[in-house]
Amino acid sequence: MSRLDPAVARVTDRVISRSKAGRAAYLDMIAAQRDHGTNRGVLSCGNLAHAFAAAGEDKPAIRDGAAMNIGIVTAYNDMLSAHQPYGRYPELIKVFAREKGATAQVAGGVPAMCDGVTQGQAGMELSLFSRDTIALATSVALSHAMFEGVALLGICDKIVPGLLIGALRFGHVPAMLIPGGPMPSGLPNKEKARVRQLYAEGKIGRDELLDAEAASYHSPGTCTFYGTANSNQMMMEVMGLHAPNAAFVNPGTKLRQELTRAAIHRITEIGWRGNDYRPLGRMIDERAIVNAAVGLMATGGSTNHAIHLPAIARAAGIVIDWADLEALSEAVPLLARVYPNGQGDVNDFHRAGGMAFVVRELLDAGLLHGDILTAWPGGLDAWRSEPTLDGDALAWAPAVETSRDEAMLRPASAPFQPTGGMRLLQGNLGRAVIKTSAVAEDRWVIEAPARVFADQDAVIAAFKAGELERDVVVVVRFQGPAANGMPELHKLTPSLGVLQDRGFRVALVTDGRMSGASGKVPAAIHLYPEALHGGPVSRIADGDIIRVDAVAGTIDAVGVALAARPPAVRPKPAPGTGRELFALFRTGCDDAEHGASPLLHAMESE
Repeated sequence: MSRLDPAVARVTDRVISRSKAGRAAYLDMIAAQRDHGTNRGVLSCGNLAHAFAAAGEDKPAIRDGAAMNIGIVTAYNDMLSAHQPYGRYPELIKVFAREKGATAQVAGGVPAMCDGVTQGQAGMELSLFSRDTIALATSVALSHAMFEGVALLGICDKIVPGLLIGALRFGHVPAMLIPGGPMPSGLPNKEKARVRQLYAEGKIGRDELLDAEAASYHSPGTCTFYGTANSNQMMMEVMGLHAPNAAFVNPGTKLRQELTRAAIHRITEIGWRGNDYRPLGRMIDERAIVNAAVGLMATGGSTNHAIHLPAIARAAGIVIDWADLEALSEAVPLLARVYPNGQGDVNDFHRAGGMAFVVRELLDAGLLHGDILTAWPGGLDAWRSEPTLDGDALAWAPAVETSRDEAMLRPASAPFQPTGGMRLLQGNLGRAVIKTSAVAEDRWVIEAPARVFADQDAVIAAFKAGELERDVVVVVRFQGPAANGMPELHKLTPSLGVLQDRGFRVALVTDGRMSGASGKVPAAIHLYPEALHGGPVSRIADGDIIRVDAVAGTIDAVGVALAARPPAVRPKPAPGTGRELFALFRTGCDDAEHGASPLLHAMESE
């Protein structure tokens, strides 16, 4: 194994030092839970009888208590294409568990909203806090104390982070994530983006736009662009929580089924009654969290994980911040260009060499912790191989020596760029992040007059009225977690892209989020202090010169005495679509850099 890169070592040491007290308290908690908490051994006869009453042929084994019982926490629904394949998984998992003398029960379901459906709609204001709702639902599912292993069925945006945050409170139990895989490639993503821009310009109608969207999102499986969902899957690989390199195998294939079988078999082997106990809370340690961040930088992953990764870490007693992410970005080369950072999709990425190639390159360059406690035996070295079939049996082949497509995937010795795709911005407007991996370098610095809005619909109205036909920094405020749940503003991408293509110098500044699918327009996002809390963004006025500088890492209002101005008045919160039910979450959350989580904020305040 290669010597660990000094920059990665420094960040890891900093995270370990900063997390010392919290991590020790967390490990003490899960050790106590194994003996006295969620453990079938503490249940009364009445408790047990309720739990196995409907277990059918598994009832004797569950009653006897000698075999592992695997709790399935599923995010299945058949509206969300990524999760529709999970419909039959529980029955398959029960069969696979019986093959190893174990049993399995569906412990509970968690909500799984689709950001693709809610983008630009009122429901998007529930999106970020759906993560915390999923964490709560996961905790409820596992609170029955019936399980010695956990299979987490989830893929997309808030779902994987929510499942992990909840499951980490039961960190004495071994757990694995079970992916479902991406849908086959449809309409090329570049063509989809082109059609969206034509629609934004009024050059085509709704029917043509819908035809293009339906040709892109066309079947069961995860969306094929490299957004938050597929970034989730990458992180689970470099954290060692999947069967190795299971993420990007298509649904409905024999290989997909055999990977699921292998994962369930493996869960039965890592329980506390055997010789290879691997509790989730010890698998997710400081090194695994750093690995996840390294993977994000190396592949140009979603900026949403600048929020989610700190939240996952906090649930395990670990503290990582944006300065750590930036330090890793400076040290980690960009090895992949997957749409929106490139032309091909995740299926093309997988065919080019995929995660096996990426993991091998990063390990050999000393950029990943190869010695983490992974769910699979052998540490992260097991991820140097890609899954395949030998007849009907699962087999493993070494990663390809050279990329099958160097326009998409390159070795660490000849990367697309020497640094990763994310920067921390700091200045008199606060702290924000910017994803540079999809932005042309001549757009990394934008200085232009501000045009200020309180919501994205007002931006689109101004665009259609021709009011943005100039160099402009579009400022959209009162979009932070406390204001309205921090919706993604992906709806703005086509309009801002049109302005950029017309030759204008354009940037977005917001205390809200952008989708992991957003690309070529520079966007300073997750800005805090947010407007609702009186942050400087609440004092910007139309015409103020704003400088977004991803080279120097700054974000400033130039020559403006912001502190002398009163903050803007908050728009009245919009009712309906369940948004008012999330008022408790909005008033209780913390800032984006800490994960914007009301649950973790309240937990740590007790």
